[in-house]
Amino acid sequence: MATGTQRSTVVGVFTDRARAEEAVQELHNSGFTNDQIGFATRRGDTGAEPGAQGHGTEAGEGAAKGVVSGGIIGAILGALATGLIPGVGPVIAGGLLAGIIGGGVIGAAGGGLIGALGGSMGVPEEEARYYDQEFRSGRTIVTVKPDGRYDEAQSILRQYGAYDVNSQPGVATGTTTMQGNTGMPRTELDRGMQFREEELRVNKTPVQTGQIQVGKDVVEEERTLEVPVSREEVYVERHPVDRRPSDKPVTEREQTIEVPVREEHVEVEKQPVVFEEVGVAKRQSTAHQQVSETVRREEARIEKVGDVDVSGTETPRDARRG
Repeated sequence: MATGTQRSTVVGVFTDRARAEEAVQELHNSGFTNDQIGFATRRGDTGAEPGAQGHGTEAGEGAAKGVVSGGIIGAILGALATGLIPGVGPVIAGGLLAGIIGGGVIGAAGGGLIGALGGSMGVPEEEARYYDQEFRSGRTIVTVKPDGRYDEAQSILRQYGAYDVNSQPGVATGTTTMQGNTGMPRTELDRGMQFREEELRVNKTPVQTGQIQVGKDVVEEERTLEVPVSREEVYVERHPVDRRPSDKPVTEREQTIEVPVREEHVEVEKQPVVFEEVGVAKRQSTAHQQVSETVRREEARIEKVGDVDVSGTETPRDARRG
């Protein structure tokens, strides 16, 4: 189905009609309504008589229901319609496509499914042409109006073997389709060959590159403090006085004055204190590392013998570079 911007319609191409019916059943089981699901297959692929037409009549509608195995599509999509597509013949359809085919609109809509898909379903004309070609080649077409459930509807169809313009058998999604390269429908190619190339896949494994240990060592250093200390000093003060008589005689007995003298003495003691804390943690950092390796790729070798015109030799890789 579509990549990038989602389309309003999911389209699936089935090579096996029974698998298409199983996919429709699963869509219904997943909550998609009859009005959201469309189904179309060629009458000739169901075993009905080639002459059975109907064009929406009761007889045609009954015949259409009868050719659907097990009645699965008839039970899910309600009344089926039959119609004619120029160059294809009788077809049967249900759900979204029933009214278009049964009403004869599809035959006048520019050929096949092109008008139906490119109208209200919003499928680009180039892709609609691809689906029309697949339908003409006998494939069964299932459409879904996803209403916000695009990826879910796409996944269910692919689960039952559907492919689309971006996932054709033998053509990688996102590259130029084989039909666009050759200018002819994919089904008209006689043979095909797959080419392979090696891709680099990177695996990352965490490994220990080292560790860190935090411990404690005791170191000694000489530290000096300036401490102010006070001390008492004695000084003798002498000064003359006026002479005056004394009532005491001069004696030889010793007389003294005692004055105590003090000073501050410094004592040093050591007290352990916390001055720093150390914590260890880890954080993730990202760096870019370039890795390179030689890879191999298969390339087509085109050899001409005689006077042969060859086109479409440009590889998808060359086209992207251009």
